[in-house]
Formats: sequence, structure tokens, C-alpha cells
Amino acid sequence: MPSAQPPSPEASIAQNSPHVLLPFLQSQSQNALTRLYQRPSSCLSIFRLLAPLSKQLVMNLLWLDSPVLAGTMAAWVVLDGKKLYDEALNTLMRLHILQSSGAKLALNPTFKASMRQAITCSGTTGSFGVPAQRDDKRDAPSVETLDGYAVQRWETILHYMVSSGQGQYPTKPTQGVLYLLQRSGLMASYHGSTLQITSSGFQFLLYSPRDQLWDLLLQYLHMVEERQMDLVEVLSFFFMLSTMELGREYSTEPLSETQKAMLEDLRDYGLVWQRKASSKRFSPTRLATTLTSVSPSLPTAGGSRNPGSAPGASSVANSTGINTNDHGFIVLETNYRVYAYTDNPLQIAVLNLFITLKYRFPNLVVGMLTRESVRRALGNGISAEQISPETAA
Repeated sequence: MPSAQPPSPEASIAQNSPHVLLPFLQSQSQNALTRLYQRPSSCLSIFRLLAPLSKQLVMNLLWLDSPVLAGTMAAWVVLDGKKLYDEALNTLMRLHILQSSGAKLALNPTFKASMRQAITCSGTTGSFGVPAQRDDKRDAPSVETLDGYAVQRWETILHYMVSSGQGQYPTKPTQGVLYLLQRSGLMASYHGSTLQITSSGFQFLLYSPRDQLWDLLLQYLHMVEERQMDLVEVLSFFFMLSTMELGREYSTEPLSETQKAMLEDLRDYGLVWQRKASSKRFSPTRLATTLTSVSPSLPTAGGSRNPGSAPGASSVANSTGINTNDHGFIVLETNYRVYAYTDNPLQIAVLNLFITLKYRFPNLVVGMLTRESVRRALGNGISAEQISPETAA
């Protein structure tokens, strides 16, 4: 067996910063996780979320038919990697992927069998979705159509948060989305007023689309019990979507009742596209197919918008423009005049939360950071610490 070498600095960061879903999974019972591991797509998706060293340990044990002595496994690791090795073991055990029997270690038999099926493309469980039969009357939606739909749905949510429902964006999120935003603490109603963005909501706007999406999906998972939904079915559907092919249509027939009920919510979030609510087929968007991958969750900037795509489809991978390759698009002078080189409506709306806009040109907006604009931002729950990094972008 190959020895586990100390990881690079990048891998060390990944090891110390586990995916936000892993702590949630670790809090679930062994029975629930074992049910989840019966699906190959779930095993493959969770494997993608693991740190590099955890992945290596799983792959080293996957094709062994008998348990391995703990001392033998420890010998795979050099002295400098001992701490990371112990953390990896702890993570795998808390996920019930790794089981300990006396002085021996082995993979969970259910996880091992499903992971083998995922890698070898064997089995007939339909865990990765069942493609719909070809419709001779209608073509499947193109990737450009799906991207435009996903961006339009996602930016509807973000625009509503930025404007606190007072903006001129043509569409409004559904009541289900608004309830989720309120339960997440991203928006709040004070003394019966309309929903307004909170400090947490402003911080949410600075995240990447993937982090934003998982932030909402985690809250969705916490609401499963009160909605009397099966948590394992919900998780398995998320993982199934993350392994599907972008631009392909899938049948709703094999889905459970819980998963069919989820389709309405996922349409509202832009994860799933359907011609109509009663359709027997659906297509996952890029938001869904990249849930557990490192690919961009939204289409990257590529110049003009594709013909026929929804408004906003030309947006960059991070719709807010924060933490993107546009880093440095804001210039702040010593007289507090702000120059922002952008024509993205959402970026401009975020800036308008804490500056007073003066001029707007095709690729430039000019504003002032004033006492009144800062007071307005503070009154909306935006902290000074959040404004400082934004203007330093």
C-alpha cells in the first residue's frame, strides 16, 4: 500500500475546512446513514466532499475483502502526517464510513458495496437517475437554456434580498423561498414590516454561489422534520442531482413521493427545470450538477448573453461580483469617492446598500461613501466590518 505523505498547504487548508454538509451528516444516526449509503450516487457524492487524506484512506480500503489492523494502517503514514491521519480517521468514523472492530478497521459494508458499484458502473438501482425516453415532439432544453433559467432564478432571490422587496426586479421569489430566507436569518421582519436584509444576509451576498446555495440547502435540511419529509430521501435526491448529466432529461417516475414533492422547491431555487409542474420529466441545471464538484455553480462570464437565454445569463460565476476574478473592481479615493468598474445590476445594487450613487456609465458607476449612507447601512444591519472589506475589494 502507498504511504500517506504530508499534504500540500492547499490540502492542509481543505483538511482543516471540511465541507459544510459533513458536520450535518455526522450528526445523523448510524441507521440513517446506512440507509443513505445504500445508494451509489450518495456514496460517490459524499466521497467527493471528503478531504484528500480521507479519500486516500477510503480508496486504500475499498478493494480489500478483510479488515486491516489499525497498526498496519498507521504504518502507512509518516510522522509529520500523524495529526491529519487521526483527523481523517475521526471524520470517517463519525460518518460511519469506517468501522472499528477491536484492533481492526474496515469500511462500512453497505458503503463499500455501493461505492464499488459507483466506480464500476454496475448495479441497476437507478441511483444516478433514470433518463427519460426521447420526446419526438420536443427537444430537451439546451445547456444555454438551463444556465439562463438557473441564473434568472438565483438572481431573483439575490435581487430581492438586496432591495428588501422594494426593487424593480420583474419577478419575485415564491412564498416558499421567502420563508426559507426568513428561517435562515438572512431576512427578517421588524414590527410587522416587510422583510429586510439582515447582517447575516449581507454577509451571505459576499459568498460564492456554491456557498450561498449550500447555506440555503442546509436550512432546508433542518426544516425537513417539521415538513414531515424523509431526510434520507431528501439527501439522496440532492446527491442524485449532483451526479446527473447537464442538458439531459430524467424521468420522475422512479422518484419517491418525498422527492417528487421536492421538485417544486428545487424549481424555485433554480436547481431543476420543468416545462410545467405536472411534467413527467425534469432537467437538472448547473446549480444542481455541481453541488458536490469543484466546477463553477453558475456559467462564467463569456461576453454577450446567449440568444434566447433568460435575463442575467451573462452574469459571472459569482453574481454579486464579490470574491470573483473581478477582484479589485472597486477604487476608493481618500475623499471617500467610490469608482466601481461593473455593469452588473446586482453588484451595483449591493454597492447601493452603503454608498450614495452619483453617476452611472456603461461600465462604471461613481458614488460617495457618506455619513448618511453608512448610517443607512448600519440601520439595515450591515456592520462596519462588512463594509470595510467590500470597499477594499
